[in-house]
Amino acid sequence: MGKPLKDGGPQSASEVRDRLAIERTALANERTLLAYVRTGLALAVVGASSIKFLASLAADVLGAFFLVAGVATVAMGVRRFAAMRKRLAALAPCGDG
Repeated sequence: MGKPLKDGGPQSASEVRDRLAIERTALANERTLLAYVRTGLALAVVGASSIKFLASLAADVLGAFFLVAGVATVAMGVRRFAAMRKRLAALAPCGDG
């Protein structure tokens, strides 16, 4: 039959496949969050550098825009991550986080 769960109950092939699909999706969700953070950080660095090293009003405005865009990108990524994590938790069998 199937391999036992941590709690000792047997698993069918489709249960194992579903469980692995949920785990793969959770890992992909984490990678996507990291991509949002990386992109947001890059935008914020461009904005801060523009403000710090370029001496003009246009550079300051553009830098502020990039800083806000960076923070918004990270916030959007965290929100998306949390929503997907909540959806995955609803699909996961009891006992899985």
